[in-house]
Amino acid sequence: MAQKLAFRPFRAIQYRILRRSQFRRTFLFVLKAGSPLVRSLLASLTLLAVVMAAPAAAQKVALFIDVSKPGPKIDRNLFGQFAEHLGHGVYEGIWVGPDSKIPNTRGIRNDVVAALKAIKVPNVRWPGGCFADEYHWRKGIGPQRTVTLNPNWGGVIEPNTFGTNEFMDFLDQIGAEAYLSVNVGSGTPQEAAEWLEYLTTAQPTTLAKERTANGHPAPYKVAFLGIGNESWDCGGNMTPDYYLSQLKIYSRFVRNFNPAQQDKQQMLKIAVGPGGSESRWTEWTDAIMKAYQNHTWSWDMNGLSMHSYTVVKWPPSFASVGFGETEYTQILKSTLEMNSLVEKHSAIMDKYDPEKKVALVVDEWGGWYAPLPGSNPGFLAQQHSLRDAVLAALNLNIFARHADRVRMANIAQMINVLQAMILTDKEKMVLTPTYYVYKMYVPFQDATFVPATFDAGTFTHDGITLPRIDAIAAKDKAGKLWLAITNVDPNQSAEIEVTLAGMNAKSAAGETLSASKVDSVNTFDAPNTVVPKPFSAKAQDGKLTLKLEPKSVTAIALEQ
Repeated sequence: MAQKLAFRPFRAIQYRILRRSQFRRTFLFVLKAGSPLVRSLLASLTLLAVVMAAPAAAQKVALFIDVSKPGPKIDRNLFGQFAEHLGHGVYEGIWVGPDSKIPNTRGIRNDVVAALKAIKVPNVRWPGGCFADEYHWRKGIGPQRTVTLNPNWGGVIEPNTFGTNEFMDFLDQIGAEAYLSVNVGSGTPQEAAEWLEYLTTAQPTTLAKERTANGHPAPYKVAFLGIGNESWDCGGNMTPDYYLSQLKIYSRFVRNFNPAQQDKQQMLKIAVGPGGSESRWTEWTDAIMKAYQNHTWSWDMNGLSMHSYTVVKWPPSFASVGFGETEYTQILKSTLEMNSLVEKHSAIMDKYDPEKKVALVVDEWGGWYAPLPGSNPGFLAQQHSLRDAVLAALNLNIFARHADRVRMANIAQMINVLQAMILTDKEKMVLTPTYYVYKMYVPFQDATFVPATFDAGTFTHDGITLPRIDAIAAKDKAGKLWLAITNVDPNQSAEIEVTLAGMNAKSAAGETLSASKVDSVNTFDAPNTVVPKPFSAKAQDGKLTLKLEPKSVTAIALEQ
């Protein structure tokens, strides 16, 4: 039986080979004879190949912008960054030391500084994260630094060579403001209060003299103070009531003494807020905001933080490179949940703070994927693809649409960690697709939100349905109207027919970001795979039509 089963397929194969050979000879003979039938067949096949190779037909979307109805300001602090002592985020990413062969200014990389200045970073949150609640600032000042461990992120050595003065120098070089996270988990109110005195007092106290001896006679400005980090988890596993007791103490005694920050430029205090949508976090938000509603003169807060990563499932297992459209749609479906999360906690805040005095501060967000093979898992190293550019644009659009409550956000993290702007490897540096989205969105910093209505449409892949298009509009300080449109669909282009009320647009110019595949990345050897290219359009017959590539982010100015 086995021999017969083996023999029959072999005979079938012989027969198919014979038939193919006969067909090939006949086909070539007829082709040489110039058969009209063959010529017609070849023409049809050629036309079919052209049709199949052509991109899918563009989806038409009518977009209406009412310029006469401005909304809230899109606070520039929505484009904030986060730098934690984690992996190569600080060491090698920012700090190489003054003796390094890598060009630097007082130990801080010149190439990184130039790149961050170009995206006008408004603020940087530091030193963490979970690291903040084990950070003791005195170990990172003066000529002799204390060498410790970093138990949260890989158990590696923390040399403390990048400390308070180095961080403030870095901010000065890139033109950003300080968002300090003080140690509530393992520190004390006295330690945090003395840190702020060291930083901000202009009077000749012992701590001010110590700051002067360390090279900075003038007091520093500290724009934002984070009172703890994830106090419901890595920051101490506190209950809402216990954290409230600490919040009141730190808010009362951790003061900013800088003379320039006693009136309009006061330091804003940000309390720990939720980390998700479950009841444990809605109850946390409710407890903090209820206390705020009844707060007295002796304590205050100006913001409530929220952390939300695009993970899909824990621990993070999605690849950051080498994935397909199924993973692309799964990740984007997950990231769009940010909208309902913002709405849920904003509704609780509205109940106790209808005037929206307290900002919702999304100070940790971004895509979190599996560590790159061969890397230290505690370093959270991942690649950055076109998918992440789309993810970033979708989230920034969500924040902008809720700009009346969401007035600050910090993507995690700035360099070499999670959804970074920049990757470095010794003297090499490469800018990620996410970096270019931030650069394209610079005109939206402190711009006035303008309502934009459109039928987003849908596309479906592997049972997952997503909106095809997303868009926001805003007017900058000079009065110029800007439009940012994301085409989420990985395969079909889009035609956007723009109609304006209160303005007649004759043309549009800006940049668009796309690539050949959803997992296209920039590498040190090929840094320009995913980079913006110029985009322009002119109105015809009174209509302005924008033709957008699949899987793209486009930011343009509309000209009258």
